[in-house]
Order: sequence, then structure tokens, then C-alpha cells
Amino acid sequence: MKYELLVRPEAEEDLRRAYLWYEDKRSGLGDDFLLCIETALSQILKNPLQYSYLHRELRRALVRRFPYAIFYVVSSQVISVIAVLHCRRDPETWGKRMVDAKPDDKTKNP
Repeated sequence: MKYELLVRPEAEEDLRRAYLWYEDKRSGLGDDFLLCIETALSQILKNPLQYSYLHRELRRALVRRFPYAIFYVVSSQVISVIAVLHCRRDPETWGKRMVDAKPDDKTKNP
């Protein structure tokens, strides 16, 4: 089954902030972070159901090499990424976003 990947604006902002933080620590580290994110997203697209439920319909995929997780919801043929957060971040962050997550959200990944 082929899935469509939708990245919500909040998740894009999470990625932007993390990228800038890592780039500030060492030039090129932000690019390494994004490559690891792309790898994790690719794995999610291949088999989104391989990751277990974290809360209700919310799933979490851990990112290799960086202490981040991708939080997403699968609805029919759509994968909606609602957050990309540091693993020590307060769980209420993704919890608040779950309330707003809708399967028919048309915010597409560029």
C-alpha cells in the first residue's frame, strides 16, 4: 500500500529549530540530523504500522543517532507527522497537537 506523507507546520517548525540548534553546535551537524530524519521518515513510509502505539492512534518512531522521535498518525493512506521532538521534551507537547490532528489535514510535505 502506498502512503502519502503530510508534515504539519508544527512538525516543520520542530525540525527547523532542531536543525538550527545542531548547526550552532557544529557546522554540518544540522545536515546530519536532517539525513537521519529523512531515513526515519523513509522507514515510516515503507511500513508505518511497524511502530507501536504510544497513545491511542499516535505512533512514535525513534531517530537513530539523535535523541529525537517522530510522532505520527496513520489514517487510511495518509501518514500525518504531528511532531518531531527531543525525547526529553514534555509529552504534553504532542498531546496538545493530537487534539488538532485530523486525517484530512492537507498540509503537505514540500
